[in-house]
Amino acid sequence: MRRSILSCLGALALTLCTVATASTATLQPFTADDLVRLKRISDPQVSPDGRWVAFTLRETDIEANRGRTDLWLLELQPRAGQPVVARRLTQHAASDTSPRWSPDSRSLLFLSTRSGSSQLWRISLDGGEAQQVTDYPLDVTTFKVAPVGGRVALTMEVFPDCADLQCSADRLTALGKRKNSGLQYDELFVRQWDTWRNGTLSTLFTAQLGADGLAMKPVNVSGAVRANVPSKPNGGDEEYEWSRDGARLVFSARLADRVEAWSTNYDLYEVPAAGGIAPRNLTPDNPAWDTQPVFLANGDLAWLAMKRPGFEADRFHVVLREAATGRTRALTDAWDRSVGRLGVSRDGKRLLATADDLGQVALFSIDVATGKPTPIVTKGQVAEFSPAPNGVVIAWASLAAPADLFVATQASVAPRRLTTINADVLGQRAMASFEQFRFAGADDAPVYGYVMKPAGFEAGRKYPIAFLVHGGPQVSFQNQWSWRWNAQTYAGRGYAVVFIDFHGSPGYGQAFTDSISQDWGGRPFIDLQKGLAAATAKYDWLDGERACSLGASYGGFMQNWIAGHWPDRFKCIVNHAGIFDTRSMYYSTEELWFTEWENGGPYFDTPHIHEKFNPATAVKDWRTPMLVTHGVLDYRVPYTQGIATFTALQRRGVPSRLLIFPDENHWILKPANSLQWHATVLDWLDTYLKK
Repeated sequence: MRRSILSCLGALALTLCTVATASTATLQPFTADDLVRLKRISDPQVSPDGRWVAFTLRETDIEANRGRTDLWLLELQPRAGQPVVARRLTQHAASDTSPRWSPDSRSLLFLSTRSGSSQLWRISLDGGEAQQVTDYPLDVTTFKVAPVGGRVALTMEVFPDCADLQCSADRLTALGKRKNSGLQYDELFVRQWDTWRNGTLSTLFTAQLGADGLAMKPVNVSGAVRANVPSKPNGGDEEYEWSRDGARLVFSARLADRVEAWSTNYDLYEVPAAGGIAPRNLTPDNPAWDTQPVFLANGDLAWLAMKRPGFEADRFHVVLREAATGRTRALTDAWDRSVGRLGVSRDGKRLLATADDLGQVALFSIDVATGKPTPIVTKGQVAEFSPAPNGVVIAWASLAAPADLFVATQASVAPRRLTTINADVLGQRAMASFEQFRFAGADDAPVYGYVMKPAGFEAGRKYPIAFLVHGGPQVSFQNQWSWRWNAQTYAGRGYAVVFIDFHGSPGYGQAFTDSISQDWGGRPFIDLQKGLAAATAKYDWLDGERACSLGASYGGFMQNWIAGHWPDRFKCIVNHAGIFDTRSMYYSTEELWFTEWENGGPYFDTPHIHEKFNPATAVKDWRTPMLVTHGVLDYRVPYTQGIATFTALQRRGVPSRLLIFPDENHWILKPANSLQWHATVLDWLDTYLKK
């Protein structure tokens, strides 16, 4: 059978699809080693003149046990008869990232560690060596070029009480050299994600670019607001934006004060590009999240906003502030979807937005007069996008393949492929086919899930099941490519894969997302039970008697919940970074707003809600063999939760194993560790489902 990746993407919501470029008789199953070694495309950036798209390509250096990135370029509109061919712009032992165009489209600015620290560099499309643009004593972490040129916005980590960059650099050096190691804190956060706070704040600066192209002394423009810009741990340059004339910047920030650890109150601030004036709060009346500011061609400002303070999974709707009148209005209140990424069309007259939608990550165009969304891409995963003269360049992925670049124009026309970065590997792999299905879940509500056939599928046979439970919990196991929990790695090992978008998942309306809060072991658990039953009834090739359940984070919580409340359903369990005890979780996690919202308040105020779905209370009923994995640098779900899970299993005499990673956080990221994790997990499944 021969089918292309593109034809698969066009059919992937309701029909089975396979990805192959050679006879299936000669193809090999997809493996975890393939997953780790595949190239990763990201950050597409269309040039101002619309001729080029630059992007970042990550390749895995197995020997060095890390990924490294280079910048690539391709022409969007090649001459007639000429193929679209990507060419490498940079190749250095250090990583080059974040390509951003100069306004004249003749050069790219980017971040690189090639000087020994992360600094801003420039490379001309005409050729020649890259030129270092900044030479600051601190790492530049993000940046954005002013649309009219001559100035750049950039962020660095500084001590708020330091008068200049050198002061911060000297203090960091002194901290690294001191003989004592104690850290003192008077308020939260003391740590976040995988890092202990050291007193610095990520701060927004602007710098003029001289006639020689080099950056001058930076001006601190956000420091009067005691906050991290961009936010930690994963914020980027989407959290600040230049005005169209380059005179102003708008940025999103949450105050780093005593309540930061339980607050989601991000506001938008406006400040002159030259600094000198304290930033002005544009959204003081909204106590919830405001972020991702973008400017339209007429000067209007749009951004994403939530309405409920303390709820990180509230619906992000679009708000518009008119430049002429200053009037603010909610633009997409009638659209029951939460926007993931906001952008502006090439002509500056429409908004672009991604959103989870019925098991897909779709791309929409939003009319700024009516707020009406029009779909551009409805299937698969639009991971990133950049507007082009005749459409939108998208990084497009699915359960069948990782992202490649395409040009999308409208939902009725298949996107035009630009790259095939992993054709050499995927063309030789029998990528598993998959199908979305629907069933009546908790309260008889419609719930969606996916099934994936194993490699080497033969009609008439039954196959053991890897039952994947997503984390979040307000995220989705949908038609997307994952670099961690990838269904193809299980299918390639010979397992059928089933995963359910239970109550709490986004993309099915905000009420559906809200329904998991204060009900972690209720409706979502029922959905998982009914979903697995519906799948085994619908697909006769699923062997319901041979199944293992796997999950991470909330999915790991659910493994512990299953162990105590559905102990005879599965042959084995895999639990990564799962919550074991809700009381100790509340008092040791870092982002308190999350667990407080999910349980109706702090533990000391609502202990009955925290305890209602506490897996630790049902340990006496545990008897399913369980593999427990965790990272020691995980401060979101501290690794002691994993140790406690393993202790309970061992003390109960349940067959169990602990895999601990001293150098990993909530995710397993290093190539060698990822390979070890996959090998251990798959061997655990083989032991209980195949041997």
